[in-house]
Amino acid sequence: MSLFWSQWMGQYYTKEAVSWLKKDWNCNIVRAAMGVEDSDGYLSNRAFEKQKVFTVIDAAIQEGIYVIVDWHSHHAEDHVDEAKAFFAEVAQKYGNQPNIIYEIYNEPLQAPSWKDVLKPYHEQVIAEIRKHDPDNLVICGTRTWSQDVDEVIGNTINDVNVAYTLHYYASTHKQFLRDKAQRALDAGIPIFVTEYGTTEATGDGFIDTNEARAWWDFLDRNKISWLNWSIADKQEASAALKPGASGMGGWSENQITTSGKMVRDELKAKNPK
Repeated sequence: MSLFWSQWMGQYYTKEAVSWLKKDWNCNIVRAAMGVEDSDGYLSNRAFEKQKVFTVIDAAIQEGIYVIVDWHSHHAEDHVDEAKAFFAEVAQKYGNQPNIIYEIYNEPLQAPSWKDVLKPYHEQVIAEIRKHDPDNLVICGTRTWSQDVDEVIGNTINDVNVAYTLHYYASTHKQFLRDKAQRALDAGIPIFVTEYGTTEATGDGFIDTNEARAWWDFLDRNKISWLNWSIADKQEASAALKPGASGMGGWSENQITTSGKMVRDELKAKNPK
């Protein structure tokens, strides 16, 4: 499961929430979504936001599950030095732990070129990570809110352990995006779904159960890992929790939303104890 933007749902960046996700949701991976540019994000409140992410990392290591450290930005190419410094620090602190996965750009927008902007950004940040961590996985965001994975074909990053991000929201992104992903897979491009929703692309609206199932089937067939957006109690359909759900875990059935129940059931079926 993916946590929400760190600066807006920090109450769930706790060891107790991570422990509950493993114990009750059978999660084997969580995602700490470090908000970067927006109000009270990393750029304006570095120590506070960083400590939230470190708390989640420490909890995941203690629980023996994976953790994605996500630079949750739509404009990371404007803050290359900050990203390099942050991921260098994370790699130096945690790079010897096999639990760590680096997601160095959440969702680039439509405008930046893969070849001229995004790939050079990723290469610079990866170079800093590799000074301290030679082999843990790095996941690289792709153009158009991490949908254009096929643009990587013929222009991949030269590194020992890199994958490329695919994001989808099931009620909006349907067979056309699965076809795009399949083209990348057929070309040998490794894909990781670090974020998806059962809803419309807004994070709200209609939950398309049939499309959610079609996506899960596609990911299963292609052995693609996924994380659902999000552990949050925001009043929107993609949030897994209802308003007021505790940051300490222990959520009862009546504190979990329709989407949250769907995803929790899928996780428990996929990862039986």
